[in-house]
Amino acid sequence: MNNFKYVFLCGIFIFHSLKSSSASIVSTGDFTKDFFVTWSPSHVNTSTDGRSRSLKLDQESGSAIASNDMFLFGQFDMRIKLVPGHSAGTVLAFYLTSDQPNRDEIDFEFLGNVLDQPYILQTNIFADGFDNREERIRLWFDPTKDFHTYSILWNLHQIVFMVDYVPIRTYRNHADKGVAYPRWQPMSMKMSLWDGSSWATNGGKDKIDWSKGPFIASFANYTIDACIWKGNARFCRANSSGNWWNKEELSSLTWKQRRFFKWVRRYHLVYDYCKDYNRFQNNLPKECSLSKY
Repeated sequence: MNNFKYVFLCGIFIFHSLKSSSASIVSTGDFTKDFFVTWSPSHVNTSTDGRSRSLKLDQESGSAIASNDMFLFGQFDMRIKLVPGHSAGTVLAFYLTSDQPNRDEIDFEFLGNVLDQPYILQTNIFADGFDNREERIRLWFDPTKDFHTYSILWNLHQIVFMVDYVPIRTYRNHADKGVAYPRWQPMSMKMSLWDGSSWATNGGKDKIDWSKGPFIASFANYTIDACIWKGNARFCRANSSGNWWNKEELSSLTWKQRRFFKWVRRYHLVYDYCKDYNRFQNNLPKECSLSKY
């Protein structure tokens, strides 16, 4: 366990060293300046200093917010504390989306559960309007007790989903092999809390129990370190000093990150679309046979 912690801390140090080499952070850390409410303002609560915000779900409504800017590549970190207690049927989403008919989207979806049963974290990727790329893990901690950092690294080479900087999933740019990859459409950053009773918990068998509500999820201490979309994709795709996320060092997982990635896949993965032969009638998507890092 000590070796595990040592490798983890080394990985965090290397990651932050790369980030600190150029100042490209575009967020203020203030929800009132960087985000606007897209659904049910009465269900969105913000601290007086703007540094934290909560979303509420009850029988009346869910709630949602979105970033003022759109981005093309970067790093997106959000500290989240999930709905506590009996949360079956609830879905909290933290994601990037282009909101186009052929949309690109990168999703964290936290699927609530019955009391004393663990949350399921589902990730998904839309590319050119097509998804069906779900993966699910069980977290190795209780995400309702404290805030944890959930991150998306999105660059020209790969998408990496991270939990407390541990890589839990990758999706590589295999466009040269005919695999769709989000690389041209700018995306905004969104969070929403809503009723997913029809599918979220135990295949929809466990519905929301409204007597346990209201259901509240909290956000704080976010960082958006990304290329703001200003209409020119070449600017965001350039391998410049400001676009640190496109550096060669971040074109794949480091060997330390690969150790964590394999640990998550071995002990915490509960569903992988690339292993669902029945769903795809033994014709798995092309990326399933290609490298993950």
